[in-house]
Amino acid sequence: MARLNKEDNQGDSPKTGEKKMSEINILVASSGTRNKIIRYFKENLKGKGRVIATDMSANAPSIYEADAFYLVPRITDPGYLPLIFDICKKERITGILSLIDPELSLLAKHKAEFEALGVTVIGSSEELCDLTLDKWAMYNYLMDRDIPCARSYMKIDDFLQDLRKGAISYPVFVKPAHGSASLSIAVANDEETLRVLMKQNSDMMIQEFLHGKEIGADVYIDMLSGQIVSIFTKEKLLMRAGETDKGRSFKDEKLFAFIQDFVNGAGFRGQIDIDIFEVDGQYMISEVNPRFGGGYPHAYECGVNHMALIVNNLEGTVNQPVIGNYEEGMIMMKYVEVMVRHE
Repeated sequence: MARLNKEDNQGDSPKTGEKKMSEINILVASSGTRNKIIRYFKENLKGKGRVIATDMSANAPSIYEADAFYLVPRITDPGYLPLIFDICKKERITGILSLIDPELSLLAKHKAEFEALGVTVIGSSEELCDLTLDKWAMYNYLMDRDIPCARSYMKIDDFLQDLRKGAISYPVFVKPAHGSASLSIAVANDEETLRVLMKQNSDMMIQEFLHGKEIGADVYIDMLSGQIVSIFTKEKLLMRAGETDKGRSFKDEKLFAFIQDFVNGAGFRGQIDIDIFEVDGQYMISEVNPRFGGGYPHAYECGVNHMALIVNNLEGTVNQPVIGNYEEGMIMMKYVEVMVRHE
């Protein structure tokens, strides 16, 4: 485990003890390349507390934006969680969140243990985190509740049967039923390709290729009241590596109502990211991630400050709804930044 302070070089951790009532320290786990998330939290904690980051790689640029960081093993390592508990105690952490999907369930599963340390897990329940990571389970969840979504199949024969009926057509996506970050997703335009892709492993599923406007929604559900207090929506103009590369902010009360109905019925908490398609005037859910999505900086730079909402909740304040409180037609354009440091 390595730790670095901004004020000094690698050294001793601060003494453990009681948190000051006004002190809010946030631990961002598995921060990776999400530098802006660290910066945004620091902006909102200035004078109130500190931002601590963890990652398994010393070459994760975001950790050098934090007030202090720790190098940790993989989340599957038996010593990982005890180490995180230790960091929470040493750094007097108030709230913890992760930026990778597999860790969301781990933190939620041990919510009571974090609470015993005075730490709030910023996120949804273990059940919902598991559900969103299992695309087949999520599909069935949506279908059972008559929520529009992309048709999905685990068996080729079921797909081919619907294909003959005209209920679906090529192209289709082939992707792992479990996974995140758009990994191992391919497109099949014919049965031969489909069969080859489905043989990659036993966990592959077939999903309808939705032709329409692709939308990203950044949503915050108050952790104290359970009420949706903020929604930001953007049209995805260009995608790269599974994330929004260029987008345009817009508003639609019908879309806001669609999101509210889904989220309220599910019971999410904290920050969530929803991928939606508009097909022939109908909104359809594609994917849900109960964390900050890669396109969240678009929302923040448009004044949709979910870091402030998190800080309010950690201070015991219930946020009031500010849904759609942003300007339409704001274009986000990602570009490459570089960090250079000594080994």
